[in-house]
Amino acid sequence: MKYFLLFLTSFQLMLWPALRAQDAGNAEKYVKWTFASEKIGEGEYILKFKANISEGWKLFSTTMGDDDPNTRVILDTISNVKATITALGYEGDQKKAPEPLMDNKEITFFEKEVTVTLQVKYNGTAGDKLKGTLNYFILKGEEILPEEAAFRFTVDAAGNLSGSEGGLQASADQANKLKRENIDLKNPVNKVGGIGNEGETSPWLMFFLGFVGGLFALVTPCVFPMIPLTVSFFTKSAQDKKKGIFNASMYGFFIFLIYVLFSVPFHIAGLAEPEIFNNISTNVWLNVFFFVVFIVFAISFFGYFEITLPSGLASKADSKANKGTLVGIFFMALTLVVVSFSCTGPILGSLLAGSSSGGAWLLTAGMAGFGVSLALPFALFAMFPNWLNSLPKSGGWLNSVKVILGFIEVALAIKFLSNADLVTHWGFLHRETFFLIWIIIALLATLYLLGLIRFPHDSPVKKLGGVRIFFAVIFGALTLYLLPGITNTKYSNIRLMSGFAPPMSYSWYDKKGAVEPDVINDYDKALKLAKEQNKPIMIDFTGWACVNCRNMEENVWTDPEVHALIKENYILVSLYVDDKKNLPEEEQFLHTFPDGRKKPIKTIGNKYATMQTVNFNNNSQPLYVLISPDEQLLTLPVAYTPVIKEYADWLRSGIDAFKKVKK
Repeated sequence: MKYFLLFLTSFQLMLWPALRAQDAGNAEKYVKWTFASEKIGEGEYILKFKANISEGWKLFSTTMGDDDPNTRVILDTISNVKATITALGYEGDQKKAPEPLMDNKEITFFEKEVTVTLQVKYNGTAGDKLKGTLNYFILKGEEILPEEAAFRFTVDAAGNLSGSEGGLQASADQANKLKRENIDLKNPVNKVGGIGNEGETSPWLMFFLGFVGGLFALVTPCVFPMIPLTVSFFTKSAQDKKKGIFNASMYGFFIFLIYVLFSVPFHIAGLAEPEIFNNISTNVWLNVFFFVVFIVFAISFFGYFEITLPSGLASKADSKANKGTLVGIFFMALTLVVVSFSCTGPILGSLLAGSSSGGAWLLTAGMAGFGVSLALPFALFAMFPNWLNSLPKSGGWLNSVKVILGFIEVALAIKFLSNADLVTHWGFLHRETFFLIWIIIALLATLYLLGLIRFPHDSPVKKLGGVRIFFAVIFGALTLYLLPGITNTKYSNIRLMSGFAPPMSYSWYDKKGAVEPDVINDYDKALKLAKEQNKPIMIDFTGWACVNCRNMEENVWTDPEVHALIKENYILVSLYVDDKKNLPEEEQFLHTFPDGRKKPIKTIGNKYATMQTVNFNNNSQPLYVLISPDEQLLTLPVAYTPVIKEYADWLRSGIDAFKKVKK
């Protein structure tokens, strides 16, 4: 089992960079810092950084060398002009011990708690801010992690420094702007609407997608030739037919089980941080990471190199498989999983990316579907060995399947790059650019299927078979279908691509969205306008990388009736929960939830995602809310509502509720 856990860890490394970057507040998971200062003379201070260290973790000391893991304080550039560090020390029980991870070198460290002290000379005046970062390393078992914690001290009128936690101050004023006291979810004016499962991906859909992914994996060069070899082994090695069928069935079950177990760590992560999947799906660097990984997978599928796990892992699993017990059968299944990784890895990565916004259960459903479709052939062919004669022979067609999967991987990679571009407003992958790249991909796939393009492991196409022609027609039709997407015509709104491609407003042609230019992206501004014009507010909690949000905007909001209801009767405010633009420094703060959890509010996305959570107990998008200018809830909020009549009726109910409020 330890070899399986090693393989599982290798698989999770693909996600690790994004998990480390997804939320700066996660540093508090292992070390919680509090900040204070003491004035010891005119312009002289001692800054105190108290660390509460989680059980089992070690914090490297300030006395470690510069070339070793250590704890250091770095002032930012502006603070450095007015501040001079005169001493760095600590208050606490420093320990020494040899560390196996560092060739038994003696290290100095702290456990449980310590106060790092920094003596500085600072000539700041009232209102100035002394800012910087604590860079530190922590150790537990065989894991050393680099972490950081920002700090900020403000000079008051008396010349003292007031410290701030995590670089942000807990601001009651800012927190009150997030929690709107007048909004009462239990008592809307009209009790219509409500949030169900609208727009959420069904686990059964993810199971089906995983099943389809498994079917693709079956017809790849890594898996397909294994079917007759493995089934024959079970049917011939068993003493009787029933025993052979049982062994092959268990082999299939273990394949299914291994893939399901891949999702277990994500359930644990989800319990530790409930918002982790939402953070992952909208994280800029995760989307860039998936873009790079999918491009690498695609190049591998094209045949320029092969992605494999360490050969020793396969050898160790194979050596365990020689036992004739259920344990041996398990390791035979694990051997298949390991040696087929170069073909299955990209498909598994697609499942992971596709389920990231829906939580661990969606990933489990997808992995279960994948495992079932891979496992079924081994069990079925063991029960009916004669079916093996009907299988097509291995050949060049298997490599063609891999190449087509490579084209699909490139298309998916562009989607993830588009997510990152939208969230950060980089502005280089507009809607038409996205369509142009996809058109080129579909065209190249068509030419490949027609034998006009070849890759390293392809044999010359002497004759086009029926299957090859069929898929060439499919990709050719897709090319033509996407062409209007690069035009400035009414046909450019390709309905089947709504939500997948960038929004209509993110365009070469400076197009306007469904209700622009009236849409507002600032809640306080919308509230002010609502009071001035005596109109209700329609809050649209949305996201740049939100597929269902784009579907609503391009297919529901564009309906003439819905468009008129919104434009004529509401102040529309679209609040982007994944916007990575920083708030002005004076608006950044540390929000404390009722259960004591703390969250840094640094970006526009942080602000509005938290506002949605604390007021509406919901963190999925889209979410639509209708309120009066004094923030009285007019109807129950609704989520993704693709049925135009239903959405229009909800909007009319909000108008009716507002009339009641005015009376």
